[in-house]
Amino acid sequence: MKRYIFASIASILLIVAVYGIGFVNDWYGDTRGPGEITGAERSDVLMSARQAEMQAVMAGLEEDASKQILFGDLHVHTTYSTDAFMWSMPIFGGEGAHPLADACDYARHCSAIDFWAITDHAEASTPQRWEDAKQSIRACNAISDAPDSPDMVSFVGFEWTQVGALPDEHYGHKNVIFRDLDDDKLAARPIASGGVTVDALRTNGKDLVPLVLPLLDFKNRQNYFDMRQYLAEAAAVPLCDANVPANELPVDCFEIADTPGKLMASLDQQGLDSLIIPHGTSWGFYTPTGVTFDKHLKAENRPDKYPLFEVMSGHGNSEEYRPWRSVFWDEEKQEGVCPQPRADYLPTCWQAGEIIRERCLNAGESDEVCGNRANEARYNAANASVAAHLTVSGTEIEEWLDAGQCRDCFLPAFGYRPGTSAQYALAIRNFDGPEPTALTIGFIASSDNHRARPGTGFKNVSRLTSTEAVRLSETWRKRLYPKSDVALQSEMLEQEAVAERGFGATEMERQASFWTTGGLAAVHSAGRSREEIYDAMQRRETYGTSGARILLWFNTKDGTPMGARISASEAPEFVVKAVGAHKQKDGCADETIDALGADRVQKLCANECFNPSNERLKITRIEVVRIRPQSFGGENVDGLIEDNWKVHQCKDDGTGCQFSFSDPEFANSARPATYYVRAIQEPTEKINADSLGCTYDDEGNCIKLNICYGDDRTALGDDCLSPVEERAWSSPIYVDYVKQ
Repeated sequence: MKRYIFASIASILLIVAVYGIGFVNDWYGDTRGPGEITGAERSDVLMSARQAEMQAVMAGLEEDASKQILFGDLHVHTTYSTDAFMWSMPIFGGEGAHPLADACDYARHCSAIDFWAITDHAEASTPQRWEDAKQSIRACNAISDAPDSPDMVSFVGFEWTQVGALPDEHYGHKNVIFRDLDDDKLAARPIASGGVTVDALRTNGKDLVPLVLPLLDFKNRQNYFDMRQYLAEAAAVPLCDANVPANELPVDCFEIADTPGKLMASLDQQGLDSLIIPHGTSWGFYTPTGVTFDKHLKAENRPDKYPLFEVMSGHGNSEEYRPWRSVFWDEEKQEGVCPQPRADYLPTCWQAGEIIRERCLNAGESDEVCGNRANEARYNAANASVAAHLTVSGTEIEEWLDAGQCRDCFLPAFGYRPGTSAQYALAIRNFDGPEPTALTIGFIASSDNHRARPGTGFKNVSRLTSTEAVRLSETWRKRLYPKSDVALQSEMLEQEAVAERGFGATEMERQASFWTTGGLAAVHSAGRSREEIYDAMQRRETYGTSGARILLWFNTKDGTPMGARISASEAPEFVVKAVGAHKQKDGCADETIDALGADRVQKLCANECFNPSNERLKITRIEVVRIRPQSFGGENVDGLIEDNWKVHQCKDDGTGCQFSFSDPEFANSARPATYYVRAIQEPTEKINADSLGCTYDDEGNCIKLNICYGDDRTALGDDCLSPVEERAWSSPIYVDYVKQ
């Protein structure tokens, strides 16, 4: 009997030991693939009905019917992106894998958009994942048997996800979209940005999923094993030789380009036709304080290579310029200086000082001592960049109020950086060469969805599936966001320490209240083919919307379309026409259920699809923005950006709004001018439209928050809806002055 007991114990110990060895050595992770596309082509009847309705609208507006407006999403992630994989984990209330096949089916049948692109992060790509992306997109595209007029066009792309610790090292994120699907017309491999993110993923990426997680959440252990496997596969790809031209490199190495210029050089060496699209530029979640867009105009960074600019996504709006700054950057000392608060802006570094001052006074210290501690706290926070909130230990997120946020922007990106906004980018010029350099960009919007759901903005339902919101349980919230002891003095954080924290340095908690359903890209295209849609994007005949499918035309009276650059001695007459989006019916159309099946419609679409009624929302006004680019180096842009320069109040009876305008000051100014318009729609409800839900005092200060939390503190079914005026942004028309 004793022998039997000892043998049993020994067997158990051996099993535990073997399991433990496998546990430590990651034997149990599975490689997740691209999934299987299940949906069929959209019905000809449905496509014909939509085309007929569009033709009727254009006829009513006396608009040129040779081009049609198509809607798409050029910024979509699956669980082949590290952050998307992470957010799919059970600890974040995730649904599990979101493969490429899901994105194809969702775009075609749930959101029913006309085109989309896969843009998974290059920083964790592998040769197999790149091959999967290409093959899955080809399969998605091949479902339509009408190549000249397909029901949907799918593009291959990747995201170059650069983050710099200091302002002069930061270039931000860019999507790279390719026209064609043949191997010789696609990048041999996604091109990563290098730096802290890549170093962390390649050296200790598996630490993102500590081995303790499968033990703490044992029933879901396979998810954590799979992600560790995913990270190990990325780290195993050998680095490309930086001294070998991109077109001579093997396909199975990991390529790095640490500046936009090097990214574009690699694409040029491979002879590729691509669109490079900056996005999330004003999103302060990862963007260092003190950054501006100026260095993008330097010749080595190829400003000529940006045809489009993403002004809006589910991460917020990056359109609007404001004269305030989160931090004043001292170039000589290479340090941040905390600005004073304004009626329209509370710097995060300033609020850090106020929190410390209040704690200090409550502890019975003198005004002088507390004032000195407050000043020290402001300095420390100003030089901690995105980790400013970590310099004051023991804070609750409510103590930060609306610090660092744009109070009067439309659906602003978190921690707003106005020096990297679209309006600022249009106002600046570079005077280093014989002729000034300026950007000529078209506007789009997209979702930046990380759940393989392109085009989510058609309805504002199901916050936890249609936005980037997560829902932590109380247990995981306390583990992921532990609260340290309340400190009476702030802490100085070294840049190296901030870098080592990675995403742990960012304000994940307050950010949860800023996720929205994202925007859409629209093109004025001569047809539905891949070539026609891509050509429309190249010539910048595009616009963006905040999610609603608003129809917008912005031309000169003689037919010059949005996105064009012209020369004139007098300003042209501009013509604007806009029609509101369809009101949506609940649920999904029968065609969608027939195509996907009821179970997949429930799982993928959450039983809500693009399902238009015959009634459209009304356009309430059209706003015109005029920007006069710098005429000399260092010219203050504050007076060059006129928003709103003109406003036309609409009397829309359901058929749209139109008006004409010109600029009587153009000729006398003798300087170039840039014009674009916003079409504003009647209010509807949108997820997180009120972001932090501030209560303001009589002086306009935020004194209390009503946050939409990314955890158990917000009810499971609460979509955090508030009214918002959805809008569309036209691409600018650029008018260069020439003397008559």
